[in-house]
Amino acid sequence: MIWNPSPNFGERTLPITMLVLHYTGMKSGAAAIDWLANPASKVSAHYVVDEDGQIVHMVREEQRAQHAGLSYWRGITDCNSASIGIEIVNPGHEWGYRPFPEEQMAALVPLVAEIVRTYSIPPRNVVGHSDVAPARKEDPGELFDWERLAKLGLAVPRPTRNLVDPGWGDAAFLLALERYGYGIADGPKAVVAFQRRFRPENVDGVIDGQCRAILWSLLLEHEGGPAIG
Repeated sequence: MIWNPSPNFGERTLPITMLVLHYTGMKSGAAAIDWLANPASKVSAHYVVDEDGQIVHMVREEQRAQHAGLSYWRGITDCNSASIGIEIVNPGHEWGYRPFPEEQMAALVPLVAEIVRTYSIPPRNVVGHSDVAPARKEDPGELFDWERLAKLGLAVPRPTRNLVDPGWGDAAFLLALERYGYGIADGPKAVVAFQRRFRPENVDGVIDGQCRAILWSLLLEHEGGPAIG
């Protein structure tokens, strides 16, 4: 692990209860690290994981990095204060989005595991940038291997049980999505973010029976059962 400090940090006002995963969305890892270390950028992350597996530590965990921006998750509106942020080097949707290589994932998994263990972060609070900022962000995107984390208990798995369409209308679906944790100020973008996370093979923004069934199962398994009409 390389220490390359960023000046862009502050003091936390909340305990650490979340881990937010990003992609860098720049043409190269070097460019991303330079930007995160530049005081003019006013952005940072605690860690950057390069495609070859090299980890760069940029902000100490006890400090508040500036990675999530305007965000919301499960009632938290200052996700920066409540989270550790990891940037995963990938050009992103703008510069040639591609799968995350094995060397990168092999380095990321133990880093996530150590953070989750240290702060007792529940799987439902290991999220993507698009989950906490659906109106603005797409990362880490539909190619990220969430199931690899889920198999180790580090993230919520895609449901395979209780896949029954509850028959919600679109408004009820959004209320259920909010109950699970998403901000729904921009409903269509929240639906897309949910699909990127839990149905990445078809990110079309359409609330269909499969989406309803997946969300129903998530509520049953993680929220004590849905109370949505």
